[in-house]
Amino acid sequence: MFKDTFDSPDLLAERIGEALECPITIEDSKHGIISYSKHKQDIDEVRIATIMSRKVPDNIINSLWKSGVMTELFESDEPVIVPAIKEVGLGNRVAVSIRKNNKILGFIWAHTSDSFLDEEKLYILKKSAQIVKNQLLQKRIKKVKEEENHQEFFWRLLTGQLNEKEVIVEQAKEYGIELYGRQAITVLEFDLEISETVEKHINYLLETLHRIHVVCRLIDQNQLILLIRLNDNNDSTMILNQFLKHFIQKLRLRLPTANVRGSSGAIYMNPEYIKDSYHQALKVLTLKDKFPKELQLISSYQELGIYQFIDELQKKQTRENYQNRSIEKLKHYDQQNNTELLETLKVYLEFDSNVREAASSIHVHTNTLNYRIKRIIDITGIDLKDTNQKVCLYLDLQLEKLKKKSL
Repeated sequence: MFKDTFDSPDLLAERIGEALECPITIEDSKHGIISYSKHKQDIDEVRIATIMSRKVPDNIINSLWKSGVMTELFESDEPVIVPAIKEVGLGNRVAVSIRKNNKILGFIWAHTSDSFLDEEKLYILKKSAQIVKNQLLQKRIKKVKEEENHQEFFWRLLTGQLNEKEVIVEQAKEYGIELYGRQAITVLEFDLEISETVEKHINYLLETLHRIHVVCRLIDQNQLILLIRLNDNNDSTMILNQFLKHFIQKLRLRLPTANVRGSSGAIYMNPEYIKDSYHQALKVLTLKDKFPKELQLISSYQELGIYQFIDELQKKQTRENYQNRSIEKLKHYDQQNNTELLETLKVYLEFDSNVREAASSIHVHTNTLNYRIKRIIDITGIDLKDTNQKVCLYLDLQLEKLKKKSL
């Protein structure tokens, strides 16, 4: 079936497509198109965009990494079933990696639409990868940009596929990346997907940075993800915060309509923890959505304090069906007497028991606030001079807010 295809990548794609009865795309290891077969009208938009640009769009590659598909393709020689990802316009696929030993040379994608591949066709697809491998090795079709190399390596770090220090350092050297010193992930999230215009401004700003060095970068739809190495031994968290603040300010000067916010994960010396810093940076953004007022000025994971553990505490309370009796008493009293003692307690704790600032916040006289605090103590029996009780009340009130948002 493949005997006349060795000098023609396009003919090879056609032969595979005929055997599997579906459109075929053959890509190199960086998702650039090597060849593709013809297709009918009812094809998804991703295939059209890929053919037009001669490369798989970045948002599709990112989605495949996040869904675990790329990890499967890197780890297995067997065909991988790829369910449709409707939000990015990707239809059903079956894919197989093309490799020599442990090195990925490329991929074959079968666009199965609503059909499926039986065992015989899956076998043909796997065998096709061997034929394509021979062609790739003969033709040396492996020219790619250094930045694309970095992005794939970076995704593997972020998703935890690379998790052994020796392997990470060795592969980093192959790509010309130096992983040493104190490093952290920062995420800049835009309200819209990052356009080419915005990306140009981003690249310019990143080239003018001082005191920090961008080791790797990639764009994931509306997020700019950076691996940053810090250049000195000063307060690293402060430097990251200053970078995010200044970067956002400068970007808004150039693009006044840009709505962007930033976050950073913890700082680590070892590259195997880069994935943890990434998840921490994402967690900061998630928590800022849940607690916009409380975390308005927070951008670093290390500044979250007790909020680092708020999700775990919520799960524990739900599991144990926990209730704070003092809060329940105040809820009941407010319902019966049309008062706002629970809200008063919340504000009082938020202002660290500062009566004047708390009273000003809710627009009442300090005497009124003091009276309410006395009523709260009488009703609940809590001791607001006991730090342990105050911290517990504050946390439980924040968890109440989370519970209301999830309803």
